[in-house]
Amino acid sequence: MDQSVTPILGIPFFNGNVSDVYNALSTHGGLLTVPAAPALVTIGDDSNYYHALLKSDIIIPDSGYMVLIWNFISTQRIRKISGLEFINFFLESFTFADKSRLMLVNPSDYDGEINLRYLNHRGFKIDSNDLYTAPYYNETVKDEHLLKKVEMRKPQWILINIGGGTQEKLGYYLKESLSYRPAIVCTGAALAFKTGRQVSIPPWADYIYLGWLFRCMTQPKLYIPRYLKAFKLIYLILKYKSNKVA
Repeated sequence: MDQSVTPILGIPFFNGNVSDVYNALSTHGGLLTVPAAPALVTIGDDSNYYHALLKSDIIIPDSGYMVLIWNFISTQRIRKISGLEFINFFLESFTFADKSRLMLVNPSDYDGEINLRYLNHRGFKIDSNDLYTAPYYNETVKDEHLLKKVEMRKPQWILINIGGGTQEKLGYYLKESLSYRPAIVCTGAALAFKTGRQVSIPPWADYIYLGWLFRCMTQPKLYIPRYLKAFKLIYLILKYKSNKVA
């Protein structure tokens, strides 16, 4: 895919359609990351996270807040693609006809069971061998157990459903360590929006950048402080614009 990208804070964000993202991953594999605003504000302090983003093959602009700031200050406009939009497209488009295999990396056994039931209800054909529960990772993310399991099963798609800031490091570790090139998708909670583990966000709310509001309304103690920290993003974008954060 000839990527149309818009660099923001040195990160080449994909600027196009969600179908192009899916088709590129289907054909070539690679690492997809979906940085949200609360994680983006840490790039100056968390070099491993920043490096994982910069080494991703496709980075989609999930943050409506970032897109609004950027489109206000720049003539090079960017189109938002959320992780939820990608997952919706993935669920409609994925097929086992080409013998694709799917593996899920989940935050808990319970989440894995829910994801398994949900996907099989939608016609996916996966079992417990396609699930992996992530342990607690330190700042430097490595996981030899996961690496061995992936090498043994050779899935064409790996969905990483753990927290932002960590999943990108894990995805980059897999990309650099595996003997082949699957599609590694770091969409965090997007699948949980579909299964009901997190609040359901209707497409219209996601389209007009209000997904964050639904999350704050359901778990205000958790999400309001997180999104308040994200206000720092406007300072970073005004200071660095397209350039890398020093």
